[in-house]
Amino acid sequence: MAKQNVNEKEALRRENIEETVSKTDQFYNENKKTIWTVVAILAVVGLAVFAYIKLIYQPKCEEAMQQAYPAENSFSEGNYDLALNGDGNVLGLADIISEYGSKAGSAVYMEAGISALQLGQFEDALKYLKKYNGKEPILAARALAAQGDALAGLEKYEEAIAAYKKAAAKSDDSFSAGYLLKAGILYEELGQKENALECYKTVKDKYSASIEGYEIDKYISRVK
Repeated sequence: MAKQNVNEKEALRRENIEETVSKTDQFYNENKKTIWTVVAILAVVGLAVFAYIKLIYQPKCEEAMQQAYPAENSFSEGNYDLALNGDGNVLGLADIISEYGSKAGSAVYMEAGISALQLGQFEDALKYLKKYNGKEPILAARALAAQGDALAGLEKYEEAIAAYKKAAAKSDDSFSAGYLLKAGILYEELGQKENALECYKTVKDKYSASIEGYEIDKYISRVK
């Protein structure tokens, strides 16, 4: 009896397989023209995407990075006007972004934003910094803090404070002390001494070994 049950199960299994294969063949025969059309379209699209990346996008990225090199060098030397605007012979970061977008890398937005910030061009600084999408926490925090500086320059203190606090949370290291100190000072500017004290105490408790931490007591005393 047991052997008979095994044979019956095996026969049913084979029958199911044969039925599945038969249905598959039937579906293919009924739809083979559509199937091969779809396959052909996908192949053409795939080749087109590959060709675009290899023949257009990658060369354009390389060109963008080469064009950006003089501007980035000027930025690293602290020559912010030349870095941002160029001199007629080499492109500035603003030109690079206008012509190539992010093909020169995300860093150009950070560099353009900080350059504009240093030149007092706060609206332009915000425009560039908001487009920076680097993933490295310290640099991402730096971009947020730079947004805070630009907003503070525009006297948008509440928004600036929010940016500084986001920057502090993003990096959560000794740099955070500086961002929290700036937030505290703006809270004082707004007359919100309790909020300022909270920022200063966080610096004292979490980042006492930072440069800001060594002098934070005088800020705490000022708002108590």
